[in-house]
Amino acid sequence: MKYLLLIYGNPENWEHPLFLRHPDFLALPPEEREALAARGEALLEEIRGSGELVEGVALADPVNSRTVRVRGGVPAATDGPYLESKEQLAGYFVVDCEGPERAAEIAARFPDARLGAVEVRPIMDMSGQEM
Repeated sequence: MKYLLLIYGNPENWEHPLFLRHPDFLALPPEEREALAARGEALLEEIRGSGELVEGVALADPVNSRTVRVRGGVPAATDGPYLESKEQLAGYFVVDCEGPERAAEIAARFPDARLGAVEVRPIMDMSGQEM
C-alpha cells in the first residue's frame, strides 16, 4: 500500500533539507549532527534500494504559495497558506510498503521527525475501496 509522508518544519530559512538549519539541530555537537544527517541519507538509500521509495519532493518556500477557495461560486486566491502554526509543509515522500506500521517506522527515521513532524497518510486509489 502507498503512504504519503508529509514533512513539516519551522525553518530558519527555506533550504532543503530543513532539519539542517533547525536551531535544535544546530545546537547538537558536531559529531551528533553528522551522525543524524548520515542516518537520514542511509534511510533514503535503504528505501530506494528496497523499492519502497516511490517519490520524494521538496516544496518551495511558503511565501511563494497561493491558497485558492471558492465560496458562493466565486474563486478567490490569496498569497501563502497563512496557517495558525509556525510549522509549514516542507515536502513529501511517497512510499509503497507492507502496511501502516512500516510506513510509521520509515517516518520516524527521518531526521525531520526528531526536529519537526512527519505525518503518515494512506493513499487511496480512485475507487477508495482499499480502506
